[in-house]
Amino acid sequence: MRGWLRGVERIDSPNFDARPEGVSVSLVVIHAISLPPDEFGGPGVIELFTNQLDPTAHPYYAGIHPLRVSSHFFIRRDGKIIQFVSVLCRAWHAGVSQWRGRERCNDFSIGIELEGCDTVPFDDRQYVALATLLERLDKQFPGCDIAGHSDIAPGRKTDPGPFFDWTRLGITKARDFHG
Repeated sequence: MRGWLRGVERIDSPNFDARPEGVSVSLVVIHAISLPPDEFGGPGVIELFTNQLDPTAHPYYAGIHPLRVSSHFFIRRDGKIIQFVSVLCRAWHAGVSQWRGRERCNDFSIGIELEGCDTVPFDDRQYVALATLLERLDKQFPGCDIAGHSDIAPGRKTDPGPFFDWTRLGITKARDFHG
């Protein structure tokens, strides 16, 4: 199907809508998420993105279970990629955001969540999966910028965090992916 990558697990999120008419993808946003915070491997992220998070399963969930959020992709610690939203649609990952003078980054971006946090380095397998995913996306959306959530929502977000190594993607900081 159009907008869904072959070879990755697909779990449909209800949290998406159409991109505005005439708006094309020009940005990839890198995020980090772990649910519960600083814990890896559980079902929390999938449950959040599919509106199935049990508010009684962890004290942190009580405050976030009403959120309606998603991302196009989620890369687990072992490098497994899950796709929640077609890249042709708008996922709800960026929130209040701005990139190069353009607001509402969800309109023109693809969101990639890495299973991680601000206090633990990412796994090598995640960088390999991310680089491969970015190469695949570049074939469909050539020339996209790449930025962290913290770059498009400074002061509001910190991810992908201080342990994210931009040089592993061949760039020294969030900027033009091809520049």
